[in-house]
Amino acid sequence: MHRLITKYFPNLTDKQKDQFAQLEPLYKEWNAQINVVSRKDIDELYLRHVLHSLGIAKVMEFLPETSVLDIGTGGGFPGIPLAILYPETDFVLVDSIGKKIKVVNEVSKGLGLTNVTGIHGRAEEIKGSFDFIVSRAVTRMKPFYQWTKGKIKKESKHPLKNGILYLKGGDLGDEMLESKLRYKLYNLTDYFKEDFFETKKVVYVEKQ
Repeated sequence: MHRLITKYFPNLTDKQKDQFAQLEPLYKEWNAQINVVSRKDIDELYLRHVLHSLGIAKVMEFLPETSVLDIGTGGGFPGIPLAILYPETDFVLVDSIGKKIKVVNEVSKGLGLTNVTGIHGRAEEIKGSFDFIVSRAVTRMKPFYQWTKGKIKKESKHPLKNGILYLKGGDLGDEMLESKLRYKLYNLTDYFKEDFFETKKVVYVEKQ
C-alpha cells in the first residue's frame, strides 16, 4: 500500500495519493500480460520500485517546466513515480524494448499523466536536451555517460547544476574511477529507514 509513500512524502495532494494508490493494480494488470517487474518485486512494488525511484526526489526537487529524460526506463522507473510527484515537470521515458514502453504508455494513460512521453528507441537517438537525466542501474557509468553526450542543457536553474541522477547499489568506487567523472554520492539510508536501502545510492554527475 502507498502508506510507505505518504510516510516520506507527507504533503501529497489527494490526486497524487490517488495516483500512487493506482500504481499497484495497474502494474499487476499489465505485468500479467507483459512481464516488466519480477514476481517477487510486484508484491513489494511500493518499496522496491516506487519509493526507490523517489529517492531521486530526496536529492533534487524538480522545478516546474523542468525537462527530465529517463534512460532505460523499463516499465517506467524512476520516471512514472517522479512524474506523479512533479506534475509540472516534463518527463521523456525511453527504452529499447517496445513492450516495456507499451506498459509505460498504458500506465501513464491509466493514471491520467499528461507530463509523460514514452519513446521506444535507444538513448542515443533521442533528440533535444534536458535539465536532468535519470536512470536506474542500466549499465556502468562510463558507457552511460557517453549516451548522454549533448543531451544536457547548459543553463542550470536548480541548486544542483544540470546533470545525471542515477540510482545505483553496492560499492561504486571502481566504477566511478573508471568513468573519470566528477560526482557526488547520496546514500538513500539518509532518507529512508527500510533495510532495502542499505546499499542504495543516488549518484549525481554534473554536466562536465
